[in-house]
Amino acid sequence: MRHFWLTTLLWCCVQVGAMATTWTGEVIHVSDGDTLWVVPEGKSKKVKVRIKGIDAPELCQNWGTQSREALRSHVMGQVVQVHSSELDQYGRTLGQVMLHQQDVGEWLVAQGHAWSYRFKEKEGMYDAQQRAAKSKGVGLYADPKAVRPQWFRKQHGPCSQHTREE
Repeated sequence: MRHFWLTTLLWCCVQVGAMATTWTGEVIHVSDGDTLWVVPEGKSKKVKVRIKGIDAPELCQNWGTQSREALRSHVMGQVVQVHSSELDQYGRTLGQVMLHQQDVGEWLVAQGHAWSYRFKEKEGMYDAQQRAAKSKGVGLYADPKAVRPQWFRKQHGPCSQHTREE
């Protein structure tokens, strides 16, 4: 039985590693501050991409529309590179998005348009950029009452019942 579980675990690890891909495509839509739609080069089907390592305000939350507009003005119509290895719980491709060799998630956090995503108490990918943005008081960090989206959702529920755009 132990051999079965070890074999299963090894197979799962190989499958996850095999799924890691890097691809390029054009951004055709921005849903919110951390989700965009990309058409991979040579394909016709669009892919919904959730930017890894960040959590942007919900659209119905303070700074939500500003976050979406910042991402939209930065990447819309641009060819980006996506480094992806997994899907999130909603079936979106989860990946690092690069534009002209610049990490888009890092840029969003540094500009004060998103938080560095943390799981439990583990440090996020962009915590250093978040600390710098907070110290400068840029973007959403200018508001001392700014609330992380995960806490906002716990208190108010999802924005889909309000105005969330697909």
